[in-house]
Amino acid sequence: MGLFDWFNSTKRPEAGVAPASAANVRQTLLGLNRETAPWQIRDGAEEGVDLIAEWKIVDARWYELFAKASLTEVFQIHLKFDEAAREVRALDKRYSVSWRAGLPHLEFSASTFRGQTKSFSWGTAYAFKEDGQFGEVYNYRFATGEIKKPIQEAVTVAGWTYKGVSFGKL
Repeated sequence: MGLFDWFNSTKRPEAGVAPASAANVRQTLLGLNRETAPWQIRDGAEEGVDLIAEWKIVDARWYELFAKASLTEVFQIHLKFDEAAREVRALDKRYSVSWRAGLPHLEFSASTFRGQTKSFSWGTAYAFKEDGQFGEVYNYRFATGEIKKPIQEAVTVAGWTYKGVSFGKL
């Protein structure tokens, strides 16, 4: 892996790994979804891509934690399959989010981000709980790597390259 690959989040498969079909790669990626994860992978046809990986910002199980964390951006990875090159091309996007009455309200800002990003945020709060005991109320950690790493591993195990795109065609 070269320095440019590191900067643009490109991951290549091990030598000699037979590439799977695009349909199998898609199913493998969708199979990464689980209820306990704060992110999901969904169909991206409406947005003109194959799949989108994103924080579960509007999921009832997660939005309260995102609100407490004062999350101000929604992170997404737009994924597009290039079957001829055996690549999953990935473009990171961020959108602004504000919170109203504890519910998320997406706001698409005039400034946009397109490319590859790495970010990390965390927080813990202690207070008196409903039972009167003092203790941890919440503890969170959000890192773009939490979404990227399992996707990159699934893609490379399938014999494909995960190619981070900053400039050029997705």
